[in-house]
Amino acid sequence: MAKGHRSQIKRERNEVKDTRPSAKLSYARVSVQKACFVLDAIRGKDVETALAILAYNPRYASSVIEKLLKSAIANAENNNGLKAENLYVAECYANKGPTMKRIHPRAKGRAYRIEKRMSHITIVLDER
Repeated sequence: MAKGHRSQIKRERNEVKDTRPSAKLSYARVSVQKACFVLDAIRGKDVETALAILAYNPRYASSVIEKLLKSAIANAENNNGLKAENLYVAECYANKGPTMKRIHPRAKGRAYRIEKRMSHITIVLDER
């Protein structure tokens, strides 16, 4: 059994809210594995370096993540009043989203399934 009243439990859970600036992209049409290749390259880097890495990375996921990183920087400047020069990528991860199932016709009347995977990408910034 849970301790305390339901409103008390909710109040305690909301006290530990993360105040770091972040941005989340849900249902990105890129698989988790392909997004993680790009995210691993920018994790822990300062914002200017991360943007430079994303600008010259040939992968499709880098253009999506670049837009998301710019959104996180704008959130930090406008909502939290932080300077962009002092920011770095504290956390970045991709979680699995829903999978679209499609059918591809094959020889002799057979059908193969194609799975078009999606991901939820999150970038959390912090100040140095």
